[in-house]
Amino acid sequence: MQTRNKIMDDISQLMTNAMGVAHGAREEAETAMKGLIDRWLADRDFVTREEFDAVRAMAQKAREENEALKARLDALEAGKSG
Repeated sequence: MQTRNKIMDDISQLMTNAMGVAHGAREEAETAMKGLIDRWLADRDFVTREEFDAVRAMAQKAREENEALKARLDALEAGKSG
């Protein structure tokens, strides 16, 4: 009975070690893949979300200023012709 428990303990320890190795390999693979993707994206000159949002805000502001100027111009033209 003692021998059987020793074998089970050895198998349990082996499985625990194998799971640790698998977990480490998974983390290493994820890190390598993330690095590869980051480099690929950097080479493609994609913009970050922050840069995109900043440009979108600038475009919105320019659009609003353009509409305000158009309204002023329309008012001035209406005053000239009226």
